[in-house]
Amino acid sequence: MPHSTDPLARARNTAEEWLAVIADRLETSDRSFTYRVLRGWLHVVRDRLSVDAAAHLAAQLPELLRGVYFEGWTPSRVPVAHDAESFRRSFADEASVGASDVPALAGAVFDGLDTLFSPRQLDHMLAAFPVALRAEIEGRPAAPAAERTTRGDDARLVELEESVRTLTEAVAVLARGLEGIPTQARDEEGAARAAQEAHRILLAGVGARR
Repeated sequence: MPHSTDPLARARNTAEEWLAVIADRLETSDRSFTYRVLRGWLHVVRDRLSVDAAAHLAAQLPELLRGVYFEGWTPSRVPVAHDAESFRRSFADEASVGASDVPALAGAVFDGLDTLFSPRQLDHMLAAFPVALRAEIEGRPAAPAAERTTRGDDARLVELEESVRTLTEAVAVLARGLEGIPTQARDEEGAARAAQEAHRILLAGVGARR
């Protein structure tokens, strides 16, 4: 049986299959538009994840889309602000769409990727995001302001949970950077990088709750 001489054929076919799933969720046959929206979603979500979480998401992607995902990524500048408004603006700019179209488009991409990733992988990765940002990413309407004001205790509990998640993530990053220091030569640069990343995580969490 003859074999393909194109070493990228399989990777290209897999990427096309994933695009087809997203296009189906977007209800379009325009592959260029589908690619642009998927790329925008991946970039904007990626920049709101820690370095470790971003790497975990990348591991779920097929080879060619993984390259698209990491295009333009600057690990030293992430995560950025964790708020729904900045997500909406960034997504609209990345995908070249109107801000009013973001919820429907983001929700379509989320639904498509949720069927392609390992079960509950997206839920796990986005668990530390504020409720409003998760709603934006998943294309779900946020609770009306009047409803939110009647649930003060629930809101404070959610905020506390988000603070704990942010602190846990920052401590985990710092602990990994300092791992082995008592028995090995101190890695000053590694410890400094870990401290800087933990600091960025904490700042992003604080910024999202203001």
